[in-house]
Amino acid sequence: MKGEVCERTLEKRANCTENMHAPPTGLPYAIYYTALAVIAVPANLAAIVVLSQNKCGLSKCITRYLLSMSVTDLLVIITAVIINRFSGIYFPGSFLSITPVCSLTIAVTYAARVSSVWLTVTFTFDRFVAISCQKLKTKYCTEKTATVVIGTVCVLGFLTNIPWYFIHEPIYIIDNVPWYCRLKEIRYTSPVWTALDWFDRISTPCLPFLLILLLNALTVRYILAASRARRRLRDQSNGEKQSDPEMESRKKSIILLFTISGSFILLWMTYVVQFLYVRITNDYNFKSFNDPKFILQEAGNMLQLLSSCTNTFIYAAIQRRFREELKKMFKFPLRMFRE
Repeated sequence: MKGEVCERTLEKRANCTENMHAPPTGLPYAIYYTALAVIAVPANLAAIVVLSQNKCGLSKCITRYLLSMSVTDLLVIITAVIINRFSGIYFPGSFLSITPVCSLTIAVTYAARVSSVWLTVTFTFDRFVAISCQKLKTKYCTEKTATVVIGTVCVLGFLTNIPWYFIHEPIYIIDNVPWYCRLKEIRYTSPVWTALDWFDRISTPCLPFLLILLLNALTVRYILAASRARRRLRDQSNGEKQSDPEMESRKKSIILLFTISGSFILLWMTYVVQFLYVRITNDYNFKSFNDPKFILQEAGNMLQLLSSCTNTFIYAAIQRRFREELKKMFKFPLRMFRE
């Protein structure tokens, strides 16, 4: 029985060599994940409240994408940080560590992560169409289309990650209760699971990386060409320099797009490097939490989870109306208290 592989008590499970499935429980990790949860949950909730009011001066199409990204980012923080990481750090041996529960948490975390990543891609594509494809803009960049795209991305994100619920098995079975999750051996021997793993890693985040870089490069090329053309027209019509409201509006949209895209690429870069390193070397094992391979893996996880709380700060830094609505939201409880 698998429960006999290690110590029979959960308190002594840390001494078992098969326990490397658990999240690291050192003080630096505890501080980081606690701080991340304390910052990310209120930040995403604030973004959801502010954006849902549609008072930020953004189009309904853009608002839909930003709102959906905040919701999926919040779900990632709840599942990956609060439920998964906190259970190992603060509540070892709790019901969250029962195999069906942790399997479900892992599957939902993957689904939320995939949805969040691909919503960033669809937002980038929407802005590319809005800036570079004027004929398609009126048909594609609408609230209805955004709703359909967001719904499709989220549904596919959850459906494609259902198999991950079934790939885990318990490490211990104590009093007929399965505890903790580890990958089944078939995960490494089955061509089907190998293909599924490659599909998962390529679709998130390797392909999104390439798509975002490509769309941004095409957008930049169009912007430069359009700017030169408009400058020539203004110079021919009037030699004096005049403000261009359309270019100013487009500039704000571009800054928002590039900041969100750039943040995504930078924070996911370590994760991608770790994935490529593991696949090239075919070395999946690590000896301890001090192993450089594990440190690289956990650094990638920490940074990609950090990407789930940066968008709110990006909105606040770039969008004046968002900052104003955010201030109103924080001042409202104070006004209620004073009254």
